[in-house]
Amino acid sequence: MNAKPKDTVIANARIVLADRVIEQGWLALADGRIAEIGDGRAPAGAEDVGGDLIMPGLIELHTDHLEAHYVPRPKVFWNPVAAVISYDGQLATSGITTVFDSLRVWREDGAEEVDGRAGVLAAAITTARDADLLRADHFLHLRCEIPMPSVVEEAKELIDRPDVRLMSLMDHTPGQRQFRDEVKLRDYYRGKGGGKTDAELDELFAKRFEYQKKYAAANMREIVSLAHKYNIPLASHDDTTEENVVDAVRDRVSVAEFPTTLEAARGLHQAGIDILMGAPNVVRGGSHSGNIAAVDLAREGLLDILSSDYIPSSLLMAALQLPEQVPAISLPAAVRTVTKAPAEAVGLTDRGEVATGKRADLIRVHVAGQVPVVRSVWREGTRVA
Repeated sequence: MNAKPKDTVIANARIVLADRVIEQGWLALADGRIAEIGDGRAPAGAEDVGGDLIMPGLIELHTDHLEAHYVPRPKVFWNPVAAVISYDGQLATSGITTVFDSLRVWREDGAEEVDGRAGVLAAAITTARDADLLRADHFLHLRCEIPMPSVVEEAKELIDRPDVRLMSLMDHTPGQRQFRDEVKLRDYYRGKGGGKTDAELDELFAKRFEYQKKYAAANMREIVSLAHKYNIPLASHDDTTEENVVDAVRDRVSVAEFPTTLEAARGLHQAGIDILMGAPNVVRGGSHSGNIAAVDLAREGLLDILSSDYIPSSLLMAALQLPEQVPAISLPAAVRTVTKAPAEAVGLTDRGEVATGKRADLIRVHVAGQVPVVRSVWREGTRVA
């Protein structure tokens, strides 16, 4: 191969392919794509990465971490474009080159700070993208809380944006799914909601029950219909029972986010629905809500995709720790859960693996003990971090 001066050639790398690792390899990037992959001695002038890992840029389907940048403290609203840029920088340095920004598209009394802000944040993402201020490739994931009165109206306001590429069907009514144990939900709100009293939580939960009874069934039909009309993949959320699985199959769900029981995971897997679990769950060794551990599903062959959820850096950490916790999972297989598998689940066929012709979305990773460090990031062949 004769690399052109404009091309980038990376050498002395452990290259993680979809099915194996090249222990001492090189690859050439040209015109935003992976042009060639080699084993052994690289062409002259290549960039020596000192034996570090080279792997596909990570693909994140579900993170609501943008909200923490927009509302960094209670009642403190940051400039939304500045929040997007800060958030995007954190994603890139965590190795994430494609992200589905999870935006809440409903409003709820008592949660005004982040609820109902999807339009503001979507507009800020567009502004930053148009100004070429972003390092990662951003798509939108509309998180639809089905029982909320305004969820359909707000989803319709965003649904025809070309960057909307995923919608999730959620229902956090107390006593079911993620929070079957109401005590855990109370603990969650006490910590997240600034110390709500039992009386305040009683009022909130009563309203949630009322909303579910009044709106959930009709809203579910409309949201599912919208997704199918616009050919947007659907995700279920916190599936727990056999009935939840039946609903996911009926609604033609592509991805099941965070199933809470082995029973549900087995049913979803049998139905051919990809199972997504939280990377923090892998790193911490269990669910913060007390539900099934991601590693337990991995041991059963029931884990397809990992998501960083609320800690961007957890995505890479979990992928590299997974083979240690589940020896049957190879490094390439673990890396697929954060690259190729999520890409395929949402129809992104141009990225997610180190292969000739694919987008040159790549990361260079140095591993020091249990902590991986992202040393370089390329998006479409251009170094962005």
